Amino acid sequence: MATEDPLKELLESENQHVNTLNDIVLEALQEEDLITRKVMETPQEKPTVGNRISDKVAEFGGSWKFILSFSAGLVIWIFINTVVLIDKPFDPYPFILLNLILSCVAALQAPVIMMSQNRKEAKDRKRAENDYLVNLKAEVEIRNLHRKIDLLLAEDFRNLCAVQKIQIEMLEELKKRLDNPVQGKS
Repeated sequence: MATEDPLKELLESENQHVNTLNDIVLEALQEEDLITRKVMETPQEKPTVGNRISDKVAEFGGSWKFILSFSAGLVIWIFINTVVLIDKPFDPYPFILLNLILSCVAALQAPVIMMSQNRKEAKDRKRAENDYLVNLKAEVEIRNLHRKIDLLLAEDFRNLCAVQKIQIEMLEELKKRLDNPVQGKS
């Protein structure tokens, strides 16, 4: 009869342990939900016509296709003005008109590329913020796992002590019966 009370206490402590774990899991789910909602709230902006043009210019301006075609255009321009139209070139050497055109292209292309880079930088910043939130979520999960493991270890230690106490009581009772065989038979 003396062993039923400790067993009930052991079962009740197991129920408390399960309830505590459930509370930790619910808290983790709520924290995860908040972080996940923030990550998922990335606004999907529709780029304007100017933004799309700047992206295309930056994409083309930074490609080998542009470099090779632009170099070919320069070679053709110089060839026409020095070989084909040797008598009356429309842009004689030192190619002042070509220099003017190149300056205009550079003057227009640079700000357009900068606009595109600024937009990409803003996207990268948002992506980095989302990465931070994901890392934060992982940290919360790790912290919760540590709490669960600590709780499990403490509960297991308590249960082990309770079981050992019951075993000691049973061994003492058995020893009393073995020491007093007359009382043990009655």
